Amino acid sequence: MSVYVDDAVTLWRGRRWAHMMADTLEELHAMAARLGMPRRAFQDKSSGAHYDLTVELREEALRLGAVAISRHRDREQVRAIIRRARAQWSGAGPG
Repeated sequence: MSVYVDDAVTLWRGRRWAHMMADTLEELHAMAARLGMPRRAFQDKSSGAHYDLTVELREEALRLGAVAISRHRDREQVRAIIRRARAQWSGAGPG
């Protein structure tokens, strides 16, 4: 089982952001806690359960053992991870 962080590609509010996903929600929340992220930062979305990470938090997640994935190089792996993240959506509220 693993935690994954994609490329820091999304530009928002002048910063680059990445997504952190995992094989299980337990792993995802555990890594977020290790990064000092509050549970309210969790994105329970129909597009995939994830946390948004700044470039700095992405680097820290990698240092703590997360696996770097690239939407450009690892397309099939990224699709599989996103499918798992979508399956983890609670279905509660808007997605």
